[in-house]
Amino acid sequence: MGDDVRTTRLIASIYDAAIDPSRWPEVLASITVFLKGRGAALLANDTLREHVEAHWDAGGDPRFMRLYAETYARRGPVAHAPVGEIEEIASIPELVPYDEFRRGRFYREWAEPQGFVDAAIAVIDKSATRSVSLAVWRDGSAGMVDDTMRDRMALVVPHVRRAVLIGKAIEFKQAEAATLADVLDGLSTSVFLVDSASRVVHANAAGEAILRHGEFLRSVGGRLAAIDPQIDHDLRETLAAVGRGDLASGRRVIAMPISKRDGERYVAHILPLASGERNRAGRPVATAALFVRKAELERPLPPEVIGRSYSLTQAELRVLLGIVDIGGVPEIATAFGIAETTVKTHLGRVFEKTGTDRQADLVKLVAGFSMPLAGAARDAVTGPEREPCGASLHRRAAVQPVPGNLRHPADVAASV
Repeated sequence: MGDDVRTTRLIASIYDAAIDPSRWPEVLASITVFLKGRGAALLANDTLREHVEAHWDAGGDPRFMRLYAETYARRGPVAHAPVGEIEEIASIPELVPYDEFRRGRFYREWAEPQGFVDAAIAVIDKSATRSVSLAVWRDGSAGMVDDTMRDRMALVVPHVRRAVLIGKAIEFKQAEAATLADVLDGLSTSVFLVDSASRVVHANAAGEAILRHGEFLRSVGGRLAAIDPQIDHDLRETLAAVGRGDLASGRRVIAMPISKRDGERYVAHILPLASGERNRAGRPVATAALFVRKAELERPLPPEVIGRSYSLTQAELRVLLGIVDIGGVPEIATAFGIAETTVKTHLGRVFEKTGTDRQADLVKLVAGFSMPLAGAARDAVTGPEREPCGASLHRRAAVQPVPGNLRHPADVAASV
């Protein structure tokens, strides 16, 4: 096999490692052979702490690599020599006086026992506090770093640099996606990211639960489908229109009613995410976010937040929540076993403190404090430190109010 073919294959394998970082040891082994070295590593140097970490290596004795991480990383030339320019290749004698290097513990206790006499080191990325270098060691049989080794390393280093930067970008995007998924899974509202053909690109935990039960929405061949034929038709048509960018001017969110077979009602809000042109470009992309929730008022959690916001007493907060959960004054009085005049007195104070004058306004006020996070209700109610304001009052009531809905390498060194 000719040198050109070997070089081409080596370069291709370097970019493969950008996609699959687990291939770096194999790639470094190929680089070592190409440069007639004994071992190679990608070294991340914390220039402030003068500490070096080998993220990937090949050809080194595992016992010595452990010693390097535990003891000798701080003593080697990479940790103490000034960081060079990007892609600049330097040998040990160019970093430190060679006689001084040979007298040091790093050489006597780590490099010499392995037969290492020199290394070609090139910086492939750096910031104000960190740098990443490719280091290829040579032993006595190959001799010191020479011009041939430098020339060959000059062919490899630019590709290693690009591969590291590509890997960094990929890892950053993966971290972004994982963070977004965690945030979506923490919402009690079901969220579906779908394309213009109604295919589900992503569903959060609440959305997956809806699809598993299949009572009003399900996944058919990866496509989001409604059980009701008319709703399914409307949903597909709407998502297709969103993908084409055919929405009426200024219409950013579309609301659709959805019902279960037993008549329980839900509402779906569709938020466009991408233009039709982007979708027609052939890239798999979510063109809309579908938010699905039960069509009912969610209880604020914890309710004491409202009490603190408006300086409500426990009795006043209890009446406010009663307006939402039970109904008017007579119903609250019956449920709590108190006189209607008492309820009216507390209600009057609630109106005064909240700046409202209608019960409907109080319902809107409470709705504004609803908690969108899944599991927050359980955590707020059962937390060990304290119970929400008004909880003890509810327990003592002869008839309890009906509860509301209580419902889950950023840096370059890491990238290598």
